Amino acid sequence: MSLIGQEIVEFKANAYHNGEFIQVSSEDLKGKWNIVCFYPADFTFVCPTELEDLQDQYATLKSLGVEVYSVSTDTHFTHKAWHDHSHAIGKIEYIMIGDPSHAISIGFDVLDEQGLAQRGTFIIDPDGIVQAVEINADGIGRDASSLINKIHAAQYVRTHPGEVCPAKWKEGAETLKPSLDLVGKI
Repeated sequence: MSLIGQEIVEFKANAYHNGEFIQVSSEDLKGKWNIVCFYPADFTFVCPTELEDLQDQYATLKSLGVEVYSVSTDTHFTHKAWHDHSHAIGKIEYIMIGDPSHAISIGFDVLDEQGLAQRGTFIIDPDGIVQAVEINADGIGRDASSLINKIHAAQYVRTHPGEVCPAKWKEGAETLKPSLDLVGKI
């Protein structure tokens, strides 16, 4: 079953952020836009390239009012060790959540048979509702720059009821107002 339009599951977890261990809960995601980026494991191959790329987009995402959380089934201790020993991960300024209990990965339906999180990306609105989901196979890394347009579109649609963003929509471009008049004319 799709999580689109569903409220995120309640959770509490330990995380690593800016040299400290913190607690994060589903309540922390309320009141702002969020990207939750699941990945299989720390100290792997594709994962650091994705998380570094997400860091490269972090300032832009923050300017759009978006907070970023990465999640794997590793512990917050492992996140700190990875952050301390990897050049790519050492750059990360966003929150790295540990999910060793698998509760968050199960709640977002991304836990695989080996007990690892799949490469799932979720855009969550200020009400805690999932607005977009992308899940990739293990060998396919994500491009964080694609999130910028998705965030712009999700934010636009939220503030402009009755309008929708067509394919390849960019901020400032024309939108559509679904109506009987458009049926068969696009």
